[in-house]
Amino acid sequence: MLQFGGLGQQRRLAWIGGGVLAIAATVLLGWYVHAKEPAQQPLTAVAGVSRIEDTVLASGTIVPYKMVSVGAQASGRIVALHVALGDQVSKGQLIAEIDPSTERNALEIAEATLEQERAQRASRAISLAQTDLVFKRATVTYRQEASSQADYEAAEAAYEGTKADVAALDAQIRQAVIAVDTARVTLGYTKVIAPMNGTVVAIVAPEGQTLNAVQAAPTIVKLADLSTMTVKAQISEADVTRVHAGQKVYFTTLGNPNHRYEATLRAVEPAPESLAAESPAGGGGGSAGAASQSAAVYYNGLFDVPNTDRGLRPSMTAEVHIVLKGADGALLVPSGALGLLRSDGRRTIKVLDEKGKPQEREVEVGIDNHVDAQVVSGLAPGDRVVLESTNTP
Repeated sequence: MLQFGGLGQQRRLAWIGGGVLAIAATVLLGWYVHAKEPAQQPLTAVAGVSRIEDTVLASGTIVPYKMVSVGAQASGRIVALHVALGDQVSKGQLIAEIDPSTERNALEIAEATLEQERAQRASRAISLAQTDLVFKRATVTYRQEASSQADYEAAEAAYEGTKADVAALDAQIRQAVIAVDTARVTLGYTKVIAPMNGTVVAIVAPEGQTLNAVQAAPTIVKLADLSTMTVKAQISEADVTRVHAGQKVYFTTLGNPNHRYEATLRAVEPAPESLAAESPAGGGGGSAGAASQSAAVYYNGLFDVPNTDRGLRPSMTAEVHIVLKGADGALLVPSGALGLLRSDGRRTIKVLDEKGKPQEREVEVGIDNHVDAQVVSGLAPGDRVVLESTNTP
C-alpha cells in the first residue's frame, strides 16, 4: 500500500513538472515571435499637387433679384382676376379688376360739382359785366356832377363785389377740376396693372375677396423677375471681418449638389437682419434685448447669379463658399502633418526616408485651410509625410 501510494505521489509530481515546462515553453515562444514581428509603421500621407482654397462656408437663401407686391389702392370686391400662379406677365398688363361702382359714382358727383361751379361762374360773369357798365356810367356822371357820391360808391361796391365773387368761383372751379382728376385716378385704381415684367409667384387675394385699402394697400399678387436670382448668404460674425465685396463665391443647392454656380460677392450688409426687427425705442433693454444678445449673429453677403434655365427658385437653400485665398498647382499635405511652428514662421514636418524612418524637416507653409496645407518649400511631390497624430516631436 505504501509503495502504491508512493508511486502515485511520483506521478503527480511528474505531471506538475511537465505543466511548468509547458508554460515556460509557451512564454519563451511568445517572446520569440513578438521579437520577430516588425515595428508598427506610422500613419503617413503622400504629398501631391492640386488646387487649394481657403473659404468661408455659409448657408444662403435664394430670392428673386427683383420682386414686387402688387396691391390695390381702391377698396372693394375683386370681380375679376386675370392671372394664375406661374403666369408670365408684361408691364402694363391687366392683372385684376375691383368693383368700380363706388369710384364711378364719386367721379360722376365730382363732374357734376364741376359743371355746377362753372354754371355759377358764368352767371356771375354776366353780373360782373352788368355791374361794370353801371360803375362806368356812375363814374362819368359823378365826374360831371350829375350824380351823387353815394351813387358812385354803391356802383363801385357792386362792381368790386361781383368781381370778387367771380374770382372765388374760379378758385372753386380749380378745386372741382382737381376733385374730378382725383376721382378719375381713383376709378383707375380699380384696374390693377402689372408694374413690371415678371412671373406670378404668389396669389394673396383670390377673385371674390373684398379689399380694404383705407390704411394700407392690400396685396393681390406678387411678381418676381426670375431671370436673375440673388443669394443671401448668412456670414457669421466670426468670419465677416475676412469677407468683402469682390471676392469670388460658388454654391450648390440641395436639389442639385453636383452643379456648381459661380459668382462674385456684390456686398456685405453693414448690420444683421435682426436689427430691423428690434423695437424702434431701441436700447436693447428687457428680455427681448437679452435674447437677441444670446443668439448667434449673422450678416448677409449678397451676390447675383443668372437663372436662364430657371433651375433656381425662390427660397431654395444654398451651400455657399466664399473664396478668401486660392492657389492652383499647389503642393499639398494634410494639415495634420504639420508640426511645431518655429519663430521664423516655418513649420517642422516629419518625412519618411528611403529606409522608412521619419526624418524631421523645416518647410514653408502657404495656404492652410485646416484640412490641407500648401507647402511652398522644403518638400517634393511624392514625399511621404508622417501625420501629426502619430508624430511626437
